[in-house]
Amino acid sequence: MKIVPLTGLMGAEIFDADMKNPDHFEQIKNAFVQHSLVILRAQSITPDDHLQFAKRWGDINVNRFFTALETHPEIAIVLKEADQTGAIGEEWHTDHAYDQVPALGSILHAIQTPPFGGDTAFCSMGAAYDALSDKFKDMLTGLHAWHSSRHVFGEAQADSNAAASGRIGNAQKAVQDALHPVVITHPLSGRKGLFVNPQFTTQIDGLDKAESDAILNMIYTHCQKPEFQCRVRWQDGDVTMWDNRATWHKAINDYHGHRRYMHRVTVEGVPLQAG
Repeated sequence: MKIVPLTGLMGAEIFDADMKNPDHFEQIKNAFVQHSLVILRAQSITPDDHLQFAKRWGDINVNRFFTALETHPEIAIVLKEADQTGAIGEEWHTDHAYDQVPALGSILHAIQTPPFGGDTAFCSMGAAYDALSDKFKDMLTGLHAWHSSRHVFGEAQADSNAAASGRIGNAQKAVQDALHPVVITHPLSGRKGLFVNPQFTTQIDGLDKAESDAILNMIYTHCQKPEFQCRVRWQDGDVTMWDNRATWHKAINDYHGHRRYMHRVTVEGVPLQAG
């Protein structure tokens, strides 16, 4: 097995690993804890293999809103057809931040990739936190923020392109609101990091909207600096796993006229502790 860092701050490509082999799991897990994002290149797996690997990490978090694989309801389909223009997940976000216990991570298997484009961008919340000034860190200490599914998957989005095409649904189930620390101590690495994101975070608790927006927008601008980011360029068969407590991600929608088809499994996490 060969583990190659993707950038100086986050991400690693893993070559010559077999995610079906339980003997490889510890090395993969160690790389995941260290890098927050791992890309297992050239995997040959079935949906059953995908689920078996995910269950080594913990229980499966079944997504309420994505269309599921008919034969495996625990697997969400991530799809953009050649004739569709909108991709799912184009805004920076953290999967399942709206849950009371946010997901540990997401495991995405590339089945059909476009001939160009279709990358996924990631951002390190640990690196972004480390680069803040000490006074700004002190200001964030003890703050909590609200996260919600309502404005993203709720009734207001029932007529969206993704809903109309059948890629997401169950708008009536978008009733989740959760309060989480703005700064967390990562449950695996012990590293401090930010836990807010542009898509699901709605407001810092105890502040009025103008105050909350000013702080959140400053954080979001800071986090989007290129030095905190990396991109995964997909190939058929790749499996990428990212830590939802340590990263943001977004889909790059630059492959119009081509199909991109993937399977995603999400693993349950643990309650978050303030940093």
